[in-house]
Amino acid sequence: MPSEAQPAWPPLEQLEQALIQNIETGEIELPLLPQAASQVMVLASDPAADAAKLSALIHQDQALAAHVLRIANSPAYMPRSPVVSLQHAVAMLGITLLSEIAFTASLKSGAFQIPGHEEDVKRLWRHSLASGAYAKEVARMRRVNVESAYLCGLLHEIGKPVVLRIITTIAQKRSNDWVKALAAILDNKSHIKTLIEGYHTRVGILIADKWRLPKQVAEAIQYYGEYEHATAFRQECMLT
Repeated sequence: MPSEAQPAWPPLEQLEQALIQNIETGEIELPLLPQAASQVMVLASDPAADAAKLSALIHQDQALAAHVLRIANSPAYMPRSPVVSLQHAVAMLGITLLSEIAFTASLKSGAFQIPGHEEDVKRLWRHSLASGAYAKEVARMRRVNVESAYLCGLLHEIGKPVVLRIITTIAQKRSNDWVKALAAILDNKSHIKTLIEGYHTRVGILIADKWRLPKQVAEAIQYYGEYEHATAFRQECMLT
């Protein structure tokens, strides 16, 4: 009697080994920090920054400019009259808040765009936004750096969507059978959670280095789950 045919696609363990190999050999393709986000982050830390510089920077990206104006006109900020220009938005919201909005919008268009996994990414994005908002409010109550706390909260799990992107890319480069296997694994939420939870911190640390994120953000990525081990920015890690 012929033996039962084995499935042509790899089980979770094989996909996990491929992920580990990619991480350890440096073969993983980490997303670039969107140029607008990088420039906004630099500008926000520049004491000489002014409304004109920030407006000019945001103007370079039409989609980003439209998003910023849409938020400035939202009920959350209740403008007395329609905000029709970026300079008006800067005057109303201030450089710090507008930089935060611009960075967040730019980030979403980069690392948090994974075709075929929109629902998973949406869930991760909402968690990141909520974490950023929570960290910001706690920092305000404790009278510590609000902008730094927001970035730590927003980015502390940046490795999660990137792990999802990596395993998707691994499967696509192997074969159609791997793609089918990945679809089956992703259908099982406990399986995908195992991979993401197991490796997002390692990948997040690599991203922090590649993006040249502030040291406190890098430490929040590494130690947010065990802040007592943080070496220099324990408070920021606690806020996330």
